[in-house]
Amino acid sequence: MMEYYNYIKSFHLIFVITWFAGLFYIPRLFIYHIEAQQKPAPEKTILSNQLKLMARRLWYIITWPSAILATMFALWLLYLSPYWVQQSWMQVKLAFVFLLIAYHLKTHFIFRELQTDKINYTSNFMRIWNEGATLLLFAIVFLVILKNTLNMVLGLLGLLGLAFVLVFAIRLYKRIRN
Repeated sequence: MMEYYNYIKSFHLIFVITWFAGLFYIPRLFIYHIEAQQKPAPEKTILSNQLKLMARRLWYIITWPSAILATMFALWLLYLSPYWVQQSWMQVKLAFVFLLIAYHLKTHFIFRELQTDKINYTSNFMRIWNEGATLLLFAIVFLVILKNTLNMVLGLLGLLGLAFVLVFAIRLYKRIRN
């Protein structure tokens, strides 16, 4: 089975990429949907219906299947190489993966609300929410690539710095937009 390890890892990476693509794009559709609610009829109805359709297709045809397949291939890799779980970097990575799954599930909850035109969030909140996947991606990729050479404290400080830069950029964008 080990001769297939790199193929399995390749499929895992492909589905992680498509999963993140969905997680990056769906909040943008949420933002547009929320902002469409402020438009006059019939524009509001037309935009809302189109954005709900786009979100449904993205979520159920790309994002959910990618999440499931990325997870299946990851579990297969861990089955083939169980010693990875004993590595401290992998334990931290798995903690971030659990946060990613929680982020995905919360995004699903928001998706379901918006499908019924239930608006509980502002477009500005969704812009900030959109950066959650970015932070998780940075954390996971750096952990996987640098493994034990990564000083966890410096990595955490770097992640916090990135979060600060992203929040600053969102606020700057809001000022420019207004």
